[in-house]
Amino acid sequence: MRHSVSDPDVDEKLLSDEEATWPREQKKNESLFKKCAKYFLFVAVAVFSCLVGVVLGRQQHNLDKVCTRHLTQYSPVIPEVGIEYHQEQFNGSFLKENIYRQEASPEVDAAWEALGVNYRSLRVPAEEAQKSGLAPDQVKINEKYGGGYPANVEGLHHLHCLNLLRQSLYYNYDYYHEQGQGAFVNEDYIVRRHVSHCLDIIRQQLMCSVDIGVLGQVWVHPENPEPFVDFNTQHKCRNFEAIRQWAERNQLPETVPQDFLQPPKIEDRVYNEIP
Repeated sequence: MRHSVSDPDVDEKLLSDEEATWPREQKKNESLFKKCAKYFLFVAVAVFSCLVGVVLGRQQHNLDKVCTRHLTQYSPVIPEVGIEYHQEQFNGSFLKENIYRQEASPEVDAAWEALGVNYRSLRVPAEEAQKSGLAPDQVKINEKYGGGYPANVEGLHHLHCLNLLRQSLYYNYDYYHEQGQGAFVNEDYIVRRHVSHCLDIIRQQLMCSVDIGVLGQVWVHPENPEPFVDFNTQHKCRNFEAIRQWAERNQLPETVPQDFLQPPKIEDRVYNEIP
């Protein structure tokens, strides 16, 4: 029977091979671990970033809601449209006129009309009347036609008033007086009362929501520089177009039955004259 004899050189070579293989396997495992760690770290950072984005987005949306709730009279617009805010730069050009500044014409009238200045009333549901600032004895819609209160969005009334002021400017007045439409179907003294009402409503609104932004100045006329107020300023604005579209969609019919409005009850206020 043959016996194997250990050869020191062979043993040393085998040992050397094993020692050489182990570091390679170890490095390979370490490399795989590092790759996996980097991958999971990348995924974790991506997920965390998404969560932060969602939280910040919801926080911003919640801040809009908080601001609306504390700074705005409740209105059906809030639940049905939602108030959102965005940055917008005003066109404050002093000499370059846009369509809203031009002299009276059918095109100018169409531009103002598109802002919703003459929309009809809409219906405020009875359950939302009180928190919308409507009194129980104000005009109501007959229950057989759905009930509720006829009302108008105040912001659109402000634009209606601004439009009337535009029409009453000295260089526009004759044009609209000759047409005899809208507010100008009335006698001149009624038109004057209407205009002064609108003037004062806008005054009160501007004072109530006073803009605390500041107007800087720019240099004009390079040959002889002088300062001029820069009216092209940044503002935080509401989503006017969405509100306008809602008011347009919810207008009451152009023609309604004779008994569409519920007659006043004995306990309801009825003024002796227009307040």
